[in-house]
Amino acid sequence: MNTRFRDTSEQDRPLAPKSRRWPVLLAGAAAVVAVLALFGGGRVKQMLSADSAISATRLSIATVNIAPLTRDVAGEGRVVAAQSPTLFAPGGGTVTLTVQAGDPVKRDQVLARIESPELANRLAQERSQVDALRADVARAEVEARQQTAALQSAFENARIDQQTAANDLARQTQAFEAGATARMQVERAQDALAKAKLALDQAAGLRGLKTDSLALDVQAKKSALARQQLMVADLERQVTELAVRSPVDGQVGQLFIADRTNVARDARLLSVIDLSALEVQMQVAESFARELQPGMPGEISGNGQRWAGLVSSVSPEVVSGEVAARLRFDGKQPEQLRQNQRLSVRVLLDRRDKVLGVARGSFVDEGGGSYAYVVRGGHAEKVAVKLGARSLDRVEVVSGLVAGDRVVISGTDNFKGADRVLIAD
Repeated sequence: MNTRFRDTSEQDRPLAPKSRRWPVLLAGAAAVVAVLALFGGGRVKQMLSADSAISATRLSIATVNIAPLTRDVAGEGRVVAAQSPTLFAPGGGTVTLTVQAGDPVKRDQVLARIESPELANRLAQERSQVDALRADVARAEVEARQQTAALQSAFENARIDQQTAANDLARQTQAFEAGATARMQVERAQDALAKAKLALDQAAGLRGLKTDSLALDVQAKKSALARQQLMVADLERQVTELAVRSPVDGQVGQLFIADRTNVARDARLLSVIDLSALEVQMQVAESFARELQPGMPGEISGNGQRWAGLVSSVSPEVVSGEVAARLRFDGKQPEQLRQNQRLSVRVLLDRRDKVLGVARGSFVDEGGGSYAYVVRGGHAEKVAVKLGARSLDRVEVVSGLVAGDRVVISGTDNFKGADRVLIAD
C-alpha cells in the first residue's frame, strides 16, 4: 500500500509584519506631556484636582457687594369694590325686579318688591288680635273701677257703723251714770262698738287687697296688649322690608334671579357695587403673605399712571398656596376705574440701605440656601453660607461670604453637589 505524507502547507498561515507605529505614538504622547508640563502645568493640576469641569457659558456669576435691599411683593391685581353687598330675600314670595344689571342706583332706592300673601294675612290677623286685647284692657279697667267703688262704699258704711256704735256707747254710758239705764245696756253698746271696729278694719284690708288684685289684672291685660303690639310691629317691619332697597349709592352688579320668580326666604336676589370706594385685590404667595400686614405702603400702576396705596386687609384663608390681599388708594381715588380692571400692584415689605448681599438665583433654593459656590482661581468651591432676608432680585448674606466674592448664582445643578468644580472657558 502506497503511503503518502501530507505536508504542513494547509496549516501554515502567513503572519502580518509587526507594526512600527506604536513607538511613534508613544513618542508623540511623551512630547505632549512634556509640552504641557513645560507651559501648562498649573492648568493640568487644576484639571486633576477638580471633581468635574463645567463650561462657564452654562453658569451665571454675580459679585457679593454692599447695596440697598428692598423686599417687596409684586403682581397683578384687579379692581374690586370695597363695598359690594349682596341683597337677600327677607321673606318668601314672588319677586318683582325694578332695576336691571348695570343700572345706577341711589341709597334707599327700591330695587325689588316681594309679594307675600301669607305674611300680609298674618299681619291682618295679628292686628285684629291687638284690637281684641285693647278691648280687654278697657273692660278690665272699667271692672276695676266698679269694684273699687263697691269696696270704698263698704269701707264707708263700716266707718259709719263704727261711729254710730261709738255714739250709742256714749249715750248709754251717760244714762247709766245718771241711773236711767242698766249696766247691761252699756256692755251691749261696748260689744257693738267692738264689732263695728272689727268690720271697719276688715273693710279697709279687703279694699286694699282687692285694689291691688284689680291693678295686677289690668297690668296683665296691658302687658298682653303690648306684647301683641310688638308682634304686629315686627310683622309690619317684615312687610316693609319686602321692598328691597339699596344700602349704598352705586350700580347694580349681578341679578341672581329672573323677574317674577318665586323665591324662599334668604334667597340671593342681586348685588350692588359701591363705585365710590374701590380697592385693588391681588393674590400673594403664602410665603410672602405671612409678612403682609394692614397699613403697609404699596404702589398701584396702570394706564401709564402710578398711585400710592395701603394694604387694607389680608385674607386669613389660604387657597391653592395663595392669599388674597387688598390695597386701598392712599388719597383721592382715581377716576374712570372699572370693576375687575387689571392693574399692577407692588407692596413694600422692608427696605435697608447697606446690606451685604448678592443677586438672587437658583442657588438660594438649592440645598435650602445652606451653601454656595465661590469662584476662585478658575474653580467653583462649595462654601457653607447663611442667607437672610430675600427680595425678588437680591438676597442678604449673613455669613460665609465677603464683599468681592464671585458666586455662581445659577447653573449649580450641573455641579451634582461636587465640592470643587473646574470652570472651563
